[in-house]
Amino acid sequence: MAKNKKSSRDPFVDWFRNSSPYIHAHRGRTFVIAFGGEAVADAAFAGLIHDIALLQGLGIRLVLVHGARPQIEERLRLRGAEMQVVGGLRITDDAALACVKEAAGAVRVEIEALLSMGLANSPMAGARIRVASGNFVTARPIGVRDGVDFCHTGRVRRVDAEAIRKVLDAGAITLIPPLGYSPTGEVFNLSAADVAGSVAAALHADKLILLLEEPGLKDRRGSAPTNVIPAELEALMRRRRRMPEELRQQLLAAVDACRRGVRRIHLLNRRLDGALLKELFTRDGAGTMLTASHYEGVRDARLEDVGGILGLLAPLEEQGVLVRRSRERLEAEIDHFAVIELDGMVIGCAALYPYPEERMAELACVAVHPDYRNGQRGDILLQQMEQRALEQGIERLFVLTTQTAHWFLERGFEPLPVARLPVARRRLYNFKRNSKVFVKVLA
Repeated sequence: MAKNKKSSRDPFVDWFRNSSPYIHAHRGRTFVIAFGGEAVADAAFAGLIHDIALLQGLGIRLVLVHGARPQIEERLRLRGAEMQVVGGLRITDDAALACVKEAAGAVRVEIEALLSMGLANSPMAGARIRVASGNFVTARPIGVRDGVDFCHTGRVRRVDAEAIRKVLDAGAITLIPPLGYSPTGEVFNLSAADVAGSVAAALHADKLILLLEEPGLKDRRGSAPTNVIPAELEALMRRRRRMPEELRQQLLAAVDACRRGVRRIHLLNRRLDGALLKELFTRDGAGTMLTASHYEGVRDARLEDVGGILGLLAPLEEQGVLVRRSRERLEAEIDHFAVIELDGMVIGCAALYPYPEERMAELACVAVHPDYRNGQRGDILLQQMEQRALEQGIERLFVLTTQTAHWFLERGFEPLPVARLPVARRRLYNFKRNSKVFVKVLA
């Protein structure tokens, strides 16, 4: 007699399989990753380097932009000096500039050393990563503002994108410090966020990833938003009045880069172990993504969505929640459907079948992927269908259900006798299924 084998799913295998679309999508893409000197000083920095090495090994073209603020402050302290801050900008005098150059050089060497590791039995085994740095950023002085001379503090003037691309084409990681150079040979202290945003825009990078020291991003409900557009991020900044200056600079740089054409900017908590990998290789990510428009949204369904819709409906059909629909029927009725798309995946759907003579419409096939049922996406679909019905002159929206009556009752639906359904729909009513009918009067 054959023994029954208990099937079990391996979480690692599932994760690896689910990450494969992202592995394919990211290969050959250009990512700019920025992190502060705090990350370099952290004992966990080696873990971040290992993750960066993994990205490079997967064929991603990487530009790293590092800060050096704590290292600069330490050198100033040892010299009994400090860097003045006016209006959120640091004044870099001659003494401070010497500390800036020393600190930036030390941080660069430390990063290069870690990326050069190749010890056996370590995550870096066999990596053989090449790193190149250089005078890729031309800067200009901030100059005198309101009578204050900012000396050697500068702004990015130009990025030598062609030179950076040559480094990337050669298979090396480009490492860029928070320094800029002028045609006259001067050196300027720059904001790492300004450098990262400018480099990403100049390269037309596929992603700009900012590793933040401060979590700080909360929406009105107190949770971290997964996707924001520039106007929303600016509103979040206005609501948080006591925002650390470093974080404010990073967010402003993110907004500027987005408006200059960088398609996706990722804002991650640097202290979250594996934040890079979770953000880049899982659908939900690990931080907040800034895009010119929302990357999750409701739209009219298309024929190519039929497979995704079938995947959503099949489990509910097996449970008896929904009536089974064939692929052929779905293809014929696709114009009735709307879907929620998240990063190329259909995670929700609903359909609207109008009965114009009675000024009624049926809401059907409301389904959301099990992994995304906590984000009020069912409500989003309902609102979309109500709006679509109103645009068609519909006054009442009805639904037939066997197991989800309370969900609709909580959203303003009321019981409706089967006899009051539109005549054409009443003829199709399955008394054996005995669905309950609910109706909502649309405003």
